[in-house]
Amino acid sequence: MKTSADLALDYLSAVEREASTLPADRRQELLADLAEHIEVTRAERPDAPIGKILAELGDPRTIAATALAEAGNTVAGAPAPSGLGAPARRGKVHPLVPLLMLTLPFLFAAVFPDVPGVRLCSTLFRVIGAVLLCTSVHWTPVQKTTGVLLTAVLPTVAISIWMWSTTAPAGDAPALLANLATLVLLAGTATWLWRARRA
Repeated sequence: MKTSADLALDYLSAVEREASTLPADRRQELLADLAEHIEVTRAERPDAPIGKILAELGDPRTIAATALAEAGNTVAGAPAPSGLGAPARRGKVHPLVPLLMLTLPFLFAAVFPDVPGVRLCSTLFRVIGAVLLCTSVHWTPVQKTTGVLLTAVLPTVAISIWMWSTTAPAGDAPALLANLATLVLLAGTATWLWRARRA
């Protein structure tokens, strides 16, 4: 039976075979990046099966096709290697950007509720963060949907109900507890998305 190290080596060998037309230095850089990602992910999630980690990285042919396209080694109009169609796109926005845009504006709106324009800017930043999250290549569709629901939709609905409801408790203490609960939800969801992201 193959060990985790054997499976990782087989995966890297498959990428190396598929990317054989890359220049040697670029191919070695690609393999080093993948090996480092596997090592870091295994350290962060020691209970995760190696097969799952490798599946999250993607198919070796897709990785090689993307690297070839980035290196300019594909002929214009020619299909990608192994009949794959268009190569997978890489994220242009760092995965931390949408997470910060979904969480920090709420904190500013809670700390400075009376400053004009803070609520509008907070809402605008959170909408942009949700769009960036939805268009990112770093998460699966289920993770994106869950992230948007927990960081944008649910807090917005809860805040709207709180502000417009006549049954909301009066006083600063309940509002502070509600803000803290919302902040914990946002921080927890952002942490989960950060840990679940793909390279």
